[in-house]
Amino acid sequence: MPMPWTYRHASREWRAFLDDVRDYAGLETDNVAYTAIQGVLQTFRRRLTPEEGIAFAQVLPAVPRAIFVEGWDLATKPAGFGTREDWRAEAKALRPHHNLTPDTAVEAVARALWRQVNHIDLQRVVARMPDGSESFWSVPGAAPEELAVRIV
Repeated sequence: MPMPWTYRHASREWRAFLDDVRDYAGLETDNVAYTAIQGVLQTFRRRLTPEEGIAFAQVLPAVPRAIFVEGWDLATKPAGFGTREDWRAEAKALRPHHNLTPDTAVEAVARALWRQVNHIDLQRVVARMPDGSESFWSVPGAAPEELAVRIV
């Protein structure tokens, strides 16, 4: 079997994802973008069972997949979905003394994700997730061409 594309090109894929988040969120550094990505992915993860989380991780590029599962306490019960404002606050609460995550982080990470994944796979897996999952990964106001998969 050939090596999966996401492993062969993990560095290029990650660089494109990180750059998209930086650009969409108006961030100045990779470190700030990384914290925003980690905060958003962990915020979503907290709302899933381990089985749901692994199914979601399967459609992620290699590095976001690793960030998504890193440090997951599988015994923790899923949180309720809440609102977009709850998600923003939770993402910004990661490392609160070093977190410059903007209010647009959830949307910026979602936009970058759509540009990196197979849309059919992401839609299929998110549709099977708890209520609120599709809203979490939606990008209000984005035109379809803005979310088109980008080949890196």
